[in-house]
Amino acid sequence: MQSSSTLDLAVNAAKSWLEEINERPVGAIDDLETLRAKLISHLSDEGSSPEEVVNDLVEATKGGLLGSAGGRFFAWVIGGSLPSALAADWLTSTWDQNAALYACGPAASVVEEIAGEWIKELLHLPRQSSFAFTTGCQLAHFTCLAAARAAQLKKVGWNINEDGLFGAPIIRVLTSEHRHASIDRAVRYLGLGNKSLVSIETDSEGRIRPENLKRALSASSAPTILVLNAADLNIAAFDPFEELIPIAKEAGAWVHIDGAFGLFARASKQKFHLTAGLELADSWATDGHKWLNVPFDCGIAIVKDRDAHREAMTISASYIAPENQARDQIDWNPEWSRRARGIPVYAALRELGKDGVADLVDRTSRYCHTIVTEIDKIPGAKMMWEPQLNQGLLRFLDLRPGATEADHDRRTDAVIAEVNASGEAFFSGTTWNGLKAMRVSVVNWRTNDEDVKRTIRAVENVVRELQKTEPEPAC
Repeated sequence: MQSSSTLDLAVNAAKSWLEEINERPVGAIDDLETLRAKLISHLSDEGSSPEEVVNDLVEATKGGLLGSAGGRFFAWVIGGSLPSALAADWLTSTWDQNAALYACGPAASVVEEIAGEWIKELLHLPRQSSFAFTTGCQLAHFTCLAAARAAQLKKVGWNINEDGLFGAPIIRVLTSEHRHASIDRAVRYLGLGNKSLVSIETDSEGRIRPENLKRALSASSAPTILVLNAADLNIAAFDPFEELIPIAKEAGAWVHIDGAFGLFARASKQKFHLTAGLELADSWATDGHKWLNVPFDCGIAIVKDRDAHREAMTISASYIAPENQARDQIDWNPEWSRRARGIPVYAALRELGKDGVADLVDRTSRYCHTIVTEIDKIPGAKMMWEPQLNQGLLRFLDLRPGATEADHDRRTDAVIAEVNASGEAFFSGTTWNGLKAMRVSVVNWRTNDEDVKRTIRAVENVVRELQKTEPEPAC
């Protein structure tokens, strides 16, 4: 009974949070010291009742939570949680299955098997590919690049599992100059080192050009992995896959796609053209907790070469008894003990269907375009990149005579800070082509027309107030 009453407290707190999400400030209102003061206490000898623990936790964290579950959170690419996915995630915790083996959680294994097949179908990827649900795109990259490392070294007669990396042939990892830092970390985790990374210059639209790729490929005959962008984090730039992948294949390179959110453009008829040729790659990484709007954490790795994928990940032990024809997730994932994160994915796909996912991509992309282009009309605001997907960039100008780019950088930072402090919306900053910008990322299923209007008004009010209080330019 005590357990039931504790769960009731948690359910009520969760329902209140969601019911009030549109009225709460989008940003956190407590600073670091306040949060520490609320949460730090002596660890008692006798403990506390579960009800007291839950009540205290809800109260102490209230001012330190971002409204990323709501419709006016545009910083980073963070989705909300669809109703079915959130409920399924609660059930996942309640059922508490170790989703490493079929034997540890038969239903979890089958649900994940089906969810993975649906993802490949939804994204129009080769159906013979293997897949894995990981903690996020960071571990999805790690999984895919581990398979790539094994396959590329095998071509030159090196068995990575038996021989390790000491004395192994050098592997090059060619990437866009606009790669996400998770690629760097995956390369480090795999023992390849930062020196293996070779950045390829891009054009004005953030894309690798064929001639630049050919030049990079011809510079060495070493085993090579090429990482291409399916929507970079600033402007959602897509590399020209139809041109680049055949060039890389001819040179014997493994091609991996960073599609953390952009891979889901393949679910939309309106946006599919951005990804043309992407299916020719060898591996793909994306996130479920971005555009699919499942709770954290959920990454997805997909690998065309099933043997390379399995060899890079699988393990065996005397107490692991494989079930005939059953899928053991441990064969495809870097974790041993792991959450059944395929269950919320299954629920989200059931709730949305193919048309629902397409509508989510199209709708949030349209909202991003409206936010960026309407803010661009505000005196002192400047659109740096017109969204082609769900990412856009804005810069805010210091309108005083003689203002410098450094002044515009400071004004941009100030606008972001003031909008976030207002609680009306939440944005993050970035640097693009050496200039500070406000990044607009729209990916939440809750975002609606009123959220868009409210956000534009909030930015307009902040810009107007900052212009009223402009000091004289420094000498």
